[in-house]
Amino acid sequence: MCRRLRCSVLRTHTQVPARVTESFILTGYRLEFSFGQCLLSAFRPTNETGNFWTHFLGLFVFAFNFWELFGREGSRSPLDPFFYPYWTYFVGVCGLLLVSSMAHLFNSMSLLIREICFFIDYGTISVYTVGSSLSYFYYIYPKGHGLGPLPTSGQLRWWFESFYIPSACLIALLCTLSCCNTRRSWRRHRYSIRTLVFLLPFTVASSPIFYRLYTGTHSSTATPTFFTRHCFWLLASAIFNISKVPERFSPGKFDIVGHSHQWFHFCTLMSILDELHMIKGELKVPAAAFWASPSFLRTFGVLFLLQCCTAAVIIGFSIQARSTYRVSKLK
Repeated sequence: MCRRLRCSVLRTHTQVPARVTESFILTGYRLEFSFGQCLLSAFRPTNETGNFWTHFLGLFVFAFNFWELFGREGSRSPLDPFFYPYWTYFVGVCGLLLVSSMAHLFNSMSLLIREICFFIDYGTISVYTVGSSLSYFYYIYPKGHGLGPLPTSGQLRWWFESFYIPSACLIALLCTLSCCNTRRSWRRHRYSIRTLVFLLPFTVASSPIFYRLYTGTHSSTATPTFFTRHCFWLLASAIFNISKVPERFSPGKFDIVGHSHQWFHFCTLMSILDELHMIKGELKVPAAAFWASPSFLRTFGVLFLLQCCTAAVIIGFSIQARSTYRVSKLK
């Protein structure tokens, strides 16, 4: 019993390994907690408590807003193939929010588990970007209200229809590789790399929206507003994650509540909600106006294949991490 109590005591940044510490966060660290102690720590003031709740509660906020579409009068069945991309988006977002919250809750069980938790976390971010891309592919690239096909050149249209989704998947995998590698090397610039590396998938995924805004052929009048807000919240989240404000200016005062990673989580959730509202606005367009019909293989099949590739990357890095910590123990 005494040993359990000692293990559940919170520690300062000088009492934990360097790779566990976060910049300008001085107290509230957990180390070698049991599974049960990690669960209980969700209700204790630690430096990870806010990180857990900002995404765990966000999961329910997103699910409520997602399901609201099917509560409209005369809405189609949720199982209609037309909604397959919408459901892949749901899987991507829920995976991101759930895994992120669990990673922050259970990462203190051991150094190895900490590494694996965040490897999986980075992987779900990539899956989310592809889930978004699938929705953009089918819903943000429609013919629109009598507008006819988009005024694209033959080559541009061919590229989009042939390479947009494969490019999104490939870039997502590269981002997972890069982020996982920041836990093995590049640690000095890890926050900048992890933030900026996802600028590329965002740019590729959003290319249909950029083009529609440029040509003025967006189907929903709300799309520009929601997309602008989506970009604003993403920019804000990036600034918080890189700058480490406010704790940078007052180390120790924001250890439990109000530090940058909590604001990063909040801004990320807000950007996702505005993205969801944008997609729902596009779904108000009659189904016949969309340029392609989704299939199970080209939506869930793509997401499943990506998850398998992402899992292979995570397993590879986890094996490396296990070997590293085994060698360090022998020394």
